[in-house]
Amino acid sequence: MFPRERTVVAPGAVHLPDWLGPARQEELLAACRAWARPPAGLRTVRTPGGGTMTARQVCLGLHWYPYAYARTAVDGDGAPVKPMPAWLAELGREAVAAAYGEPLAREVVYDIALINFYDGDSRMGMHRDAEERSPAPVVSLSLGDSCLFRFGNTGSRGRPYRDVELRSGDLFVFGGESRLAYHGVPKVWPGTGPTALGLTGRLNITLRVGGLDQDVSSGPGR
Repeated sequence: MFPRERTVVAPGAVHLPDWLGPARQEELLAACRAWARPPAGLRTVRTPGGGTMTARQVCLGLHWYPYAYARTAVDGDGAPVKPMPAWLAELGREAVAAAYGEPLAREVVYDIALINFYDGDSRMGMHRDAEERSPAPVVSLSLGDSCLFRFGNTGSRGRPYRDVELRSGDLFVFGGESRLAYHGVPKVWPGTGPTALGLTGRLNITLRVGGLDQDVSSGPGR
């Protein structure tokens, strides 16, 4: 079994189990279901090589597509991206304070959310969150089924890495030396989420600070 106490996984990378209580998980799930509806709702992400990601995604603030940001759902229905709610941005600040024991500077505001939905067969390959210009920590929140989260190094997709079990309500924050570390989800365990939550599958809400200002495209080839 994996440990269930606060764990420093790597310099700047912190796992806080059960950070979201049941009521807050329910509120966040209800919001995710609303964001997943069209326009600019849940979509399948297509890679430049013509493949597709097995986890489906919806974005807030800015629309992520491999490997850039846009203001519209360029690989979806083309609609403007839903705004980043102020309460969700504040949740990101609370998460960083909980992980590191100190708050972010007030001018650092979370302005992008990527919400990934995993069913039992979904995976996420090792990758870095490197399209942002801000060095602010990435905040990851888990809902529903548990998963194996693999947190690696900044040099390659291979070893050394550390495997962490993320359950519903868990918080994972990575910044500082680990901000550009490779990470992925090699496995989801179906049917392991809390029954009372009413979610089949896993949701991961990742909060980021873009630091992009006006340097955002209107989509591929535009």
